[in-house]
Amino acid sequence: MALLEVKNLHTSFNIDAGIVNAVNGISFFLERGKVLGIVGESGSGKSVTAYSIMQILAPTATISPDSSIKLDGQELVGAGEKVMKTVRGNKVSIIFQDPMTSLNPTYTVGHQLEEAILLHTNRNKKQAKARALEMLKLVNVNEPEKRLKQYPHELSGGMRQRVMIAMALACEPDILIADEPTTALDVTIQAQILELMKSLQKEFNMAIIMITHDLGVVAQMCDEVIVMYAGSICEQGTADEIFYNPQHEYTKGLMNSIPTVDDEKRKLKPITGTPIDLLNMPKGCPFAPRCEAAMKICTRECPENVRVNEWHRTACWMYIKNALEKEGADHE
Repeated sequence: MALLEVKNLHTSFNIDAGIVNAVNGISFFLERGKVLGIVGESGSGKSVTAYSIMQILAPTATISPDSSIKLDGQELVGAGEKVMKTVRGNKVSIIFQDPMTSLNPTYTVGHQLEEAILLHTNRNKKQAKARALEMLKLVNVNEPEKRLKQYPHELSGGMRQRVMIAMALACEPDILIADEPTTALDVTIQAQILELMKSLQKEFNMAIIMITHDLGVVAQMCDEVIVMYAGSICEQGTADEIFYNPQHEYTKGLMNSIPTVDDEKRKLKPITGTPIDLLNMPKGCPFAPRCEAAMKICTRECPENVRVNEWHRTACWMYIKNALEKEGADHE
């Protein structure tokens, strides 16, 4: 049984301009000890998916009752706040993009770490203090005793992110959700934080959901990848399949827009146009208005999510057309 199983997840927001369907019927599973990358441009539904799992959405948001989010077999959709309080921190923790906005500037680092430990475990105050120090050492914060007494603004960006990781892991969750955890950091610190997360993931045998728009991070960290566009999954599979055998035109576009060390002569090709307006979704494939390979059917109907092979699925009319033509040629 998968540690996390998401089926037919629909999350919408009721705003003044209308209903925004931010996540449209996505399904995936996550096994213990694996790293799943969720990639896509801003507004693709990556973060909303994560917040739906933890149910930390805005009051205007609704998760459809037809959706299912099972954690270790326990249904979370409709479970209620009392159940979710036992899930957050204990079973699923999250690291946000900017630790400066996640940490309270009016409390010391030690106070905030201890508070999280007291809230989510049965440790007493003395034990929580010892655990806070232990966690700072674990995430390689230098002079940890001194840092416990400092306020967030007294630490560097990389140090604050290490504190956030320490806080997220203090209760030894089964799943760590990392929402763009290195975007606000420079490249050197980014590499250190990713290396740290990788080693801690192996040490705790936890699963990670890595939400990012950075394909380099995905290549370095992830076992499996989901590519999202306009609230839907357009392609999913192992990291090798997605990087070396992309089948959706959007995924191909993402791959063509990043530089590679192997092929310095290759020209970068950006994806033209802008992400879709979720209030005015087109009839067919949401990527069709930006897709250079779009056919008439792409603008009329959404493609089914079909199997490429055992480890790979895609929802692209161009792939379906090519697969049918290949099948026909094989039978001639």
